[in-house]
Amino acid sequence: MAKVVKFGGSSLASAQQFKKVGDIIKADPARKYVIPSAPGKRFAEDTKVTDMLYECYALAESGKSYKVKLAAIADRYREIIEGLGLDLNLEQEFTIIEKNFKERAGSNYAASRGEYLNGIIMAAYLGFTFIDAATVIFFQEDGSLDEEKTDEILSARLEECEKAVVPGFYGAMPDGSVKTFSRGGSDITGSIVARAAKVDVYENWTDVSGILVADPRIIENPAGIEVITYKELRELAYMGFNVLHEESIFPVRQQGIPINIRNTNAPEDSGTWIVGSTCQKSKYVITGIAGKKGFCSINIEKDMMNAEVGFGRKVLQAFEENEISFEHIPSGIDTLTVFVHQDEFMHKEQKVVAGLHRLANPDSIEIESDLALIAVVGRSMKSARGTAGRIFSALAHVNVNVRMIDQGSSEQNIIIGVANEDFETAIKAIYDIFVLTRL
Repeated sequence: MAKVVKFGGSSLASAQQFKKVGDIIKADPARKYVIPSAPGKRFAEDTKVTDMLYECYALAESGKSYKVKLAAIADRYREIIEGLGLDLNLEQEFTIIEKNFKERAGSNYAASRGEYLNGIIMAAYLGFTFIDAATVIFFQEDGSLDEEKTDEILSARLEECEKAVVPGFYGAMPDGSVKTFSRGGSDITGSIVARAAKVDVYENWTDVSGILVADPRIIENPAGIEVITYKELRELAYMGFNVLHEESIFPVRQQGIPINIRNTNAPEDSGTWIVGSTCQKSKYVITGIAGKKGFCSINIEKDMMNAEVGFGRKVLQAFEENEISFEHIPSGIDTLTVFVHQDEFMHKEQKVVAGLHRLANPDSIEIESDLALIAVVGRSMKSARGTAGRIFSALAHVNVNVRMIDQGSSEQNIIIGVANEDFETAIKAIYDIFVLTRL
């Protein structure tokens, strides 16, 4: 048995948190490969080290003095080192960082130093081998991950180490310069290492005990999800679930490696298991509810639209010409509706309308703004009768008007469109009928 364990910034914000992480790793000999994030906030008003590094580099780039900021960052690490009682000095590392800041090494380099330095501390604390991610994770010229090269070199490097620490969030470009993943990219590093090491489990430790059925900012104390499939999580992540970086799913999914979301502050909790497939039924008919505000719909009507070959392509071409991606396209015999992000569409509205008239020659076009989309997702929905009917009933009961409903062909998700102002009310009603009352 071998595991990759990734710890988020809140799990490594202080020496006290480091000790919790150390206890977790030492409690299971299978936890062989550790992916640390940069130190997060120690308290609500605190600043994440990554943000401090961005601010520090911005000063350097503009020719202003940044030594006070850099000293504050050094103090954060010194505090952790002293709290752990380590015989470790990072002065030389900060001398190199200062030199590279002067030489304008780039904001990617600056941001990556948070994970890099935390990785050095973690390796020293655990007695593990430190592997600089820039020597084993590679990007191509276009900025995309070089999967083949990374997997080959990383696999070979890990085979040389019984236990290792690989900092999250960054890798190297072909010219050797540092490049970071998007925010939250340490999750991706964890998946890449899990695939390269061919481990049995990828544990992702954060400050919550797994994934919740609904957003706790909307639902008070929502139920947790015990098991969720990659497909279900993908649907929910697309609509706003942010417990795990969505790009981190693909490397482990290809190898059939399950992900276990755990809580550093409550290690006894089993958390949520993310798996390829399962025979386990979810506790409720639905697995999760997620959604976003800020959409608009463009409803195109044309008699005999269904008999016109290429009509859908012509409609979408008008959006493509204006570099606008669509979210959903429910349709009827003589109608086709395109849902798009309102902030992308509003400044190009009339260009798109003109394009639609030119390309598709519709009878009429109607635009509606300030809409929200809600995804109700669950692998058990396909075997449950009347799921859509229960959603309609729940929303009607709280006087929410449904503007659109679209069920995916997999029968694992139903997308509902409502007014922005009804968003929270709708989610509460759906949660209530499927989780609280289970009518």
